[in-house]
Amino acid sequence: MRIPEQTARLLRALTDSRALSGAALGVVGGAGERATLVLGHAQLVPETRVLTPAHWFDLASLTKPLLTAREVLRATGRGQLDLDDPLSVHLPETGGRALGGRTLRQLLSHSSGVPAGGFLPLHEWGDPATIRARLPLEPWELGEVGAVEYSDLGYLLLGLVLERVTGRPLGDFELDAGLTFFPDPAQAVATEACPWRGRVMRGEVHDEKAFALGGPAGHAGLFGTLDGVLSQAERLLRGGWLGAAAQAAALRPETGGQTLAFVQAQPGWSGGSLCSPSAYGHTGFTGTGLWVDPERGLAWTLLTNRVHPRRQTSIDIQALRRAVGNTLLAHLG
Repeated sequence: MRIPEQTARLLRALTDSRALSGAALGVVGGAGERATLVLGHAQLVPETRVLTPAHWFDLASLTKPLLTAREVLRATGRGQLDLDDPLSVHLPETGGRALGGRTLRQLLSHSSGVPAGGFLPLHEWGDPATIRARLPLEPWELGEVGAVEYSDLGYLLLGLVLERVTGRPLGDFELDAGLTFFPDPAQAVATEACPWRGRVMRGEVHDEKAFALGGPAGHAGLFGTLDGVLSQAERLLRGGWLGAAAQAAALRPETGGQTLAFVQAQPGWSGGSLCSPSAYGHTGFTGTGLWVDPERGLAWTLLTNRVHPRRQTSIDIQALRRAVGNTLLAHLG
């Protein structure tokens, strides 16, 4: 298997012009054959560093499926929780309020009515322990159950649930090879030259809410190498990402184009318009993404540091993701 020249040309044009600092693309087929392409730089300012396959990318919201949803399903299989448990079963301080009645299934599928979260100034709330204690107690303005609103806050709460039922912080969870919460900064891809943190973020989580919690959180905080994320895509494609029953539950359609862990193929989605109806995937704010098309026998990941050196950019990352997916599927699917 080889990366199609049309796909490589798209990425090379952006990295050569430095409109995009760096890009790492990996593709895997149903028989396990792989192809990868690494272009550009891991960092442009204050000095340049060439991107290599060993570099760690801040995966941002890929944390949601690759950590949080997966661990909730594993805990379900251990009998520690049930997907239809109200939140109050595991966070009793939410009892007696509407938030406490929203279920883990609804939180996973972004249909709980819990607001998006946006730029919550958690760093102003105090230390991580104070933030964890306050999150379930806040009088959040909830929307209607069943109306899909992509929510960092919902996954922050799921992260707290996982910590309660397992008795350990997310940072102590065992991760697959090629995934970590705490990469070597010398081998990490730079993200933003952050105004309020006063430095180029490198090996520290870019997401402000996860940063305030110390790094690992339910919605962000995971880092991965190209090989590490591609291995997750391969296990999703070929089986073994979870046990058979749990993986089927993770991929079963829920509501509004969501599954318990991923977004289903639909018009305008990030995987491109040539995907089959069974395709699914997820993206991250920093410029990351993972997609799987079982019918076409193909899975791929595109990792970029599109927020480097600043998040304001002329790159249309969604259009690039769709173009990459379409060219891959046209030639390899």
